[in-house]
Amino acid sequence: MQMRNSAAQRTSRSIARSLAQITRARELRRTATEAEQAAWQLLRKLRSAGFTFRRQHPVGRCVVDFCCPQKRLVLELDGSVHAQPSQARRDARRDTYLERLGYTVFRLPNGIVLSAPEEFMKRVLNRVSMLPNAPTDDR
Repeated sequence: MQMRNSAAQRTSRSIARSLAQITRARELRRTATEAEQAAWQLLRKLRSAGFTFRRQHPVGRCVVDFCCPQKRLVLELDGSVHAQPSQARRDARRDTYLERLGYTVFRLPNGIVLSAPEEFMKRVLNRVSMLPNAPTDDR
């Protein structure tokens, strides 16, 4: 029986995620905006309702702001730059790509998290509750 060399262990958590994606996601977590930090604190409270979110989570070739894998929901917080036509086109292409992967993309403005956290939670809970559970590989 051959022993595994500890130096040969994988550096990524999934074959589908590259080391570059994981590194990028970690950096985005460290440099989160005020709205992202506030949203994360609010979304963590939904665990008691049975909804688990991940922040700065790699999905396909993207790193999304927040993801609820069990519902295949991607939550994106948009700042003012997302109103620019070039960014809006990029967002639309990205949304189409994520939807082809089976995700529902839900975009909310940054401001709602900071100015109306109750409304933010109400909208997220409403959206996540309406979605069916994602299929699993369990047979």
